[in-house]
Amino acid sequence: MKDINLKADLTSGFLVFLIALPLCLGISMASGFPPISGLLTAIVGGMVVSFMGSARLTIKGPAAGLIVIALGCVTELGGGIDGYHKTLAVGVVAGIIQIIFALTKAGVIGDLMPSSVVHGMLAAIGIIIISKQAHTALGVSPEAKEPLHLLAEIPHSIANLNPEVFIIGLIALLILFGLPLIRVGWVRKIPAPMVVLLMAIPMGLMFDLDHQHIYQLANHTYTVGPNFLIRLPGSLLNAIAFPDFSEITSAVSIKYIIMFALVGSIESLLTVTAVDSLDPEHRHSNLNRDLLATGIGNVISGMIGGLPMISEIVRSKANIDNGAKSVASNFFHGSFLLISLALIPGVLQEIPLAAL
Repeated sequence: MKDINLKADLTSGFLVFLIALPLCLGISMASGFPPISGLLTAIVGGMVVSFMGSARLTIKGPAAGLIVIALGCVTELGGGIDGYHKTLAVGVVAGIIQIIFALTKAGVIGDLMPSSVVHGMLAAIGIIIISKQAHTALGVSPEAKEPLHLLAEIPHSIANLNPEVFIIGLIALLILFGLPLIRVGWVRKIPAPMVVLLMAIPMGLMFDLDHQHIYQLANHTYTVGPNFLIRLPGSLLNAIAFPDFSEITSAVSIKYIIMFALVGSIESLLTVTAVDSLDPEHRHSNLNRDLLATGIGNVISGMIGGLPMISEIVRSKANIDNGAKSVASNFFHGSFLLISLALIPGVLQEIPLAAL
């Protein structure tokens, strides 16, 4: 722990927390999990996994790379709350397999996997996210469930968009794409996702999304209400959910256990390798130890209701850019998430879904 720099790691941990908060909520929604799940994963990944052999500068938490697997697993295991609890069990067993991978020195696969495979997977995930979340940004509930059908339904949702919800979603996208284009030094250091939240919460209050009501615009009638806002449990204890192992030996569960274990391990190892290459001090991580830590984190996360975790590239890159020196920055990022969840749940519940 001699490489810990309290000021640098604390500062970076806080800035990564600002990025992680909206991303964790959004990834949970896209995965078919309760919004709180992503926060639980990041808290475990930060506060527990950091000092279990985790790579120095990587940030552990939920990632877009596993959305398609998580969503498919929840859907095929029954959907809704039942599918969620059964998917938690799948995540626990996948974590155990990752531990076995690490103990058998399988971390070397991170050096052997072609980058084109990962790029293709990420491109496919991007399309799936767009197919699902475009309707949320438009304020419309789609009838389709499959990605291609959801994409085909986007024109229908555009024609029937909810104007107030769409305004929030549109401004959020403009900020996310536009803020990084501003070349002023201090502006570029501001996390765009946090600016989105600072904009979206007041707009949600302005449109009175807290209360179900009807409004008219251009001779059309629209309905808005709390169903367009994030909903979180009232306390941390209420946020805890337990896995359902009743179908863990089914063909569907086994399929997704293998997918979570393999894809999660490969993507996490590739991220660690990429982050090591960006480390200003050129340090190299022990891939097997990091995979072991990730596997243990996934077992813990699944046992309390969280999404599967990996070493996440976007937050890890931000961690390096913000001057992190050690695993302490990941710990601080998880700590700030826990504090926000414990102290300001009411504020978090004012976040419009369209902004995520």
